Parts: sequence; C-alpha cells; structure tokens
Amino acid sequence: MSSKKTRTESDRLDRIVAEARHDRERQEKTYRGRALKMFPWICARCGREFSGKRVRELTVHHKDHNHDNNPPDGSNWELLCIYCHDNEHSRDQVAEWYDGTAPAGEQGPSSGNRPFASLKDLLKDKKS
Repeated sequence: MSSKKTRTESDRLDRIVAEARHDRERQEKTYRGRALKMFPWICARCGREFSGKRVRELTVHHKDHNHDNNPPDGSNWELLCIYCHDNEHSRDQVAEWYDGTAPAGEQGPSSGNRPFASLKDLLKDKKS
C-alpha cells in the first residue's frame, strides 16, 4: 500500500514539475519573440549577425538577471549569441567566487605557505 501511495505522490510531483517547465518555456517564448521583433538580429557583445536557422543561436539576456522583469519596451533585454550569453553568466559566477568575502563566521581559504612569515625576525637580527 505504501508503494502505491509513493507512486501516486511521485506522479503528482512529476506533473507539477512538467507544468512548471511548460509555463517557463511559454513565458520565455513570449519575451523572446517580442525581443526578436524589437531588436536587430545582432549579438550585442560580439556583433555577429544572425539570419535564417541561425537565429535560434540568439538568446535574450536580462540585463539585471531578473527573468521576471520583462518591461514591454524591452529595456531589460539584450540579444546575445549563445557563446556571449554563456560568457556573461560565467563572468558573474567567477566574480562571485573571487569576491573574497567569506560568509559570516567562516574563514576564507588560506594558503599553507607563508614565505615571509619570519622575515621580520631575520631583518631584526641583521640590524643588531
């Protein structure tokens, strides 16, 4: 009986996930379609032009990274080729990684090698 309940629960979750994916795809198609009508089919970063079947390689990038911010004038969008779009998001991830601020209470990564740790003592001995 518990396996039947688990199966029903699993089916329900699968249906919810499928509906969420469908809704997201529908939303993306609408703002992508609007962006393709508004802007020339040129990547805003590298300047490549797209036409025909290659237009599918042109993506809509949200400048503020908020996918729910889709103003009707397209002011939050720019068209980027898939390569520049990946690069744009990778730069943000790398910047976050290199930020250097550790979460509260955690110490950032430290190197085990401290080549100048005893330099002060060595220089002090030399002056004497």
